[in-house]
Amino acid sequence: MSTIVIEGGTVADADGTVVADVAVDTEAGEILAVGDVSGAVEAATTVTRLDATGQFVAPGLVDAHVHLQMDGRPDTQSGRHEPRDSYAYTAASNLRTAVENGVTTVRDLGATGEVAIQAREAVADGRLVGPRVCACGRTVVVTGGHTHWSGREADGPAEVRKAAREQLKRGADVVKCMATGGVLTEGAKTEATELTPAELEALVDAASAKGVPTAAHAHGKAGIVNAAEAGITSVEHGTYMDREAAATMAEHDTYWVPTASALRGIVDNADAEGGIPADAVEKAERAAEVFATSFEHAAAEGVEIAMGTDAGTPFNHVSEIPTELQYMVEYGMEPAAALEAATVTAAELCGVGDVGLIEAGYAADLVVLPANPREDPAAYEELSAVIADGQQVV
Repeated sequence: MSTIVIEGGTVADADGTVVADVAVDTEAGEILAVGDVSGAVEAATTVTRLDATGQFVAPGLVDAHVHLQMDGRPDTQSGRHEPRDSYAYTAASNLRTAVENGVTTVRDLGATGEVAIQAREAVADGRLVGPRVCACGRTVVVTGGHTHWSGREADGPAEVRKAAREQLKRGADVVKCMATGGVLTEGAKTEATELTPAELEALVDAASAKGVPTAAHAHGKAGIVNAAEAGITSVEHGTYMDREAAATMAEHDTYWVPTASALRGIVDNADAEGGIPADAVEKAERAAEVFATSFEHAAAEGVEIAMGTDAGTPFNHVSEIPTELQYMVEYGMEPAAALEAATVTAAELCGVGDVGLIEAGYAADLVVLPANPREDPAAYEELSAVIADGQQVV
């Protein structure tokens, strides 16, 4: 057995901090021991030691909302006519970049064909270096709805049910749909509902029959409420959430994935050379005015928050995923709560229960940081080491 021992660091995760050594099984990709690692060292055939004295050993980040085939270009729709094969190269590049920046699990919530599902398999069997991938396949959208060019268009409960079953047949880990319009689809109204309550219920019913969770892109209040009441597992964006919508989400145990990076990428670069479409900028700026209050409502009602970035959208690159922690704190979350959202809570949402804590038996997804991430949301901006599934990649 080959073992990595991280020595002298302070373990910092959602459960707190403790000075402790950490032993990792590189072959099984598992944490062997935290604290007394002598037994793991004695049982090992080879031992690699990493000195983390004066540093912090933290879990790898979990991003519950990415688009691996997208590259952060200003005009997302400009890529819709590119050869499908080109998406695979972008996905491979994004995977490597993500893991090198401390992101060890991602949930892809919308790709053309089976790009993300195949990326999942390529990482799992060692053909690509990257984070663990959970994937939805194609999103389910109404005809002409948000991102219709890459989604599976379906109208009415029967068609939506079939569309969901198609994604399950392809091996989807989650079934994702568009409950409202979106910022990046020209002419779409961000707050307007698209899938009906009956259609959402059909999608949930199809996925639940296979024990698979669901996700709904939902900006407007009505879409958020419809999704929660239909039993959707997570609401993505939730931009126009008010107290009533937050209460409905809490009542139905619906996770919220805020994706602050998506709006910030557009609003902060509205005048950048290269051209984010004016329609998208206008919608993003209007949404940004109310987005901050969503955090207030979610906190008041006890909505469970999982980190996600929507990486791939304009000026929202996978290399900048750790910045989402800073945005969440900027919008009112405590640093320790943001860390929890970006590790164990996001892992739970992604269906990977042995990820996100530094404990024996958990996945060996670790980073070494110069600062305490429970106190400093910028801690992940600098990395001394990254171990993903037991393998040191940085």
